[in-house]
Amino acid sequence: MIKKQTIKGFMVGSLLMSTVASAEYGMNLTKGVSDYSGQVYDMHMLVLWICVIIGIGVFGAMFYSIFAHRKSKGVEPAQFSHSTTVEIIWTAIPVLILIAIALPATKGMMQMDSPRDSQGEPVTMDMTVKITGYQWKWRYDYLDEGFGFLSTLTADSNIARQKGSGINVNTVDNYLLDVDNPLVIPANTNIRFLLTSDDVIHSWWVPEFGWKRDAIPGFINEAWTHIKQPGTYRGQCAELCGKDHGYMPIVVEVLSESDYASWVAEQNGETSTVQSAEVVEQSQDTFGDDPIEVEADQVTDLSATAAVSDHEEVQDEEVADNQNEQQDSGWSMEQLMTRGEEVYNTQCLACHKIDGSGMPPAFPSLAGSAVVVGDLAKQIDVVVNGVPGTGMMPFGSILPAEDIAATITYTRNAFGNDVGDRVQPADIEAAKQ
Repeated sequence: MIKKQTIKGFMVGSLLMSTVASAEYGMNLTKGVSDYSGQVYDMHMLVLWICVIIGIGVFGAMFYSIFAHRKSKGVEPAQFSHSTTVEIIWTAIPVLILIAIALPATKGMMQMDSPRDSQGEPVTMDMTVKITGYQWKWRYDYLDEGFGFLSTLTADSNIARQKGSGINVNTVDNYLLDVDNPLVIPANTNIRFLLTSDDVIHSWWVPEFGWKRDAIPGFINEAWTHIKQPGTYRGQCAELCGKDHGYMPIVVEVLSESDYASWVAEQNGETSTVQSAEVVEQSQDTFGDDPIEVEADQVTDLSATAAVSDHEEVQDEEVADNQNEQQDSGWSMEQLMTRGEEVYNTQCLACHKIDGSGMPPAFPSLAGSAVVVGDLAKQIDVVVNGVPGTGMMPFGSILPAEDIAATITYTRNAFGNDVGDRVQPADIEAAKQ
């Protein structure tokens, strides 16, 4: 009876194993896309197969002993205390296994900390990116290119995750795994990362890269990568860093070298400058702001143009005056409210919630707050310089003046607040001095 059940069990097990083997097993460690991640994957598989072989040997011997030496067969147990030969074997084998694991592991760690090429020469880094962790966002500074930006959970995910939002999270693309500004790096480039934190310990982790590094306040950790294949790769903070630890994803876009060069030019404003120059040139050719050559058959048209009515000239002057007045008055209330809502939903919503109710006492309500509806200078000081000992960060060193001005304007005129104040970027710059 036991033999029949055993045979049936092996048949069912074999069937299940063949089914699993034929399917794509999505829970294994990824091979990754960097040079280093391949070494990590190979190391992982080496240890896995060693464990599988040990497991088969141990459980095989155990089950054989159970069935072959069971009491019903009348087997008499052997009488001995120990075997020196067996003890030497089961001591030597684990030592050899540990050596087999330690050698490639040590080589991989050395490659991560002190990268070298196939000839054993130190690898030269082509660019450096500084990564700073905040609660609960990342900042990327391109030290060679001279610009940087914040990377925060996208507004659609941030709003959908709120209690009572009524949004089906399955309808949100890359829910909790997408950001407004991804880290962009070029392919086929040696990239050095310098990691630190502005508040608590974070950990920057993209599984496809094969490593993670802690971002520690007051310290700078270093890592590097070399990605050959363009694509989008996602990760998360891997160190518990507060209530919204699970809401600070990482997105890295790897571009071809030519596409990356275009992206850098766009970030530095070169693309905008070129476009503006084209527009100015077209305007000059159209309206004659600069001297241009005039054909003989255009003289009649120019003479007719000179006969424009005085009324039209007055209208043009009024339009110009209105434009100058609007420029002098700064951002309009509508512009500030629109920009402020966007910034609030990405930078402030996590603590103060979508309706401004907050989570007192740690994160106070903005609706009817004495700070928000009170003295404007005090609120600007709180937002720009933060509040020591609380979760209120000094956004003056994080966000541009335009975003801070718009956000303060928004909070003073939303959530039932109707102060009517209109804060300009110049007010923020003055507060920073």
